[in-house]
Amino acid sequence: MKNILITGANGQLGNCLRDLAADYQDKYNFYYTDVAELDITDAEAIEKFVVENGIDIIINAAAYTAVDKAEDDEENAYRLNCSAVGNLAGVAKKHGLALVHISTDYVFSGEMATPYVETDVPAPKSVYGSTKLAGERAIVESGCRAVVIRTSWLYSEYGNNFVKTMLRLGREREFIRVVCDQIGGPTYAGDLAKVVFGMLDHLPEGEGTEFYHFADEGVCSWFDFAKAIMEMAGLDCRVEAIPTSDYPAKARRPAFSVFNLGKTKGTLGMVIPYWRDSLKLTISKLQ
Repeated sequence: MKNILITGANGQLGNCLRDLAADYQDKYNFYYTDVAELDITDAEAIEKFVVENGIDIIINAAAYTAVDKAEDDEENAYRLNCSAVGNLAGVAKKHGLALVHISTDYVFSGEMATPYVETDVPAPKSVYGSTKLAGERAIVESGCRAVVIRTSWLYSEYGNNFVKTMLRLGREREFIRVVCDQIGGPTYAGDLAKVVFGMLDHLPEGEGTEFYHFADEGVCSWFDFAKAIMEMAGLDCRVEAIPTSDYPAKARRPAFSVFNLGKTKGTLGMVIPYWRDSLKLTISKLQ
């Protein structure tokens, strides 16, 4: 029976991991922490927790995800997305643990015309993306056994996310405007949680970091995504398409952040759900 530490356990992915954990109770003991239980910016605190609880694997679901706020709050974004990740990786290396870490499509420029594969060169265009890339590099440089899963457009029935915002606006307004020239792949956090647990059987045997890309199957724009939400929720709110230039934001978003999912599908031997199917399931939970 292996002991698993899950950090960021109160977030979207953390809550979905909790929901799925019951299916794995015969193989793993789970320790759920968020900042109140364990400050991952404190390397000594991490090591103390790991040693006292005999941790074998760390799943890091903690992150600074306020993309626009990060532009003015780079220090804190860096502390959580890089320094803390380096702490986890350092402890993992020292004590022979495995680390599973969640990263983002924002590490890429969004200027490609074909889906991103794991070996494509990162070129972030925002503070958030830069700090997440720095976290990836801290893991690689630590030399620990690690899996890094990059994902995109995460949503769930938990926390704050695009789907919940659209549902709220759909009830409050007659119409909304949503950008139509940013293309990507929505990801239900419950589907990502299944991939995280699946990767526990495919951790690197020796030192080194394996990268994987995961989103739900299919591609859409934020405009398409918003229209689907309104339709599935039965909301009479008109969605109008606008270009990114009409919706100024502090942080630059990737215009194209579609992932090639081949490596993940091949490794796990899984059929990845279509984004509209997972969206429909989530909306049914929220209504």
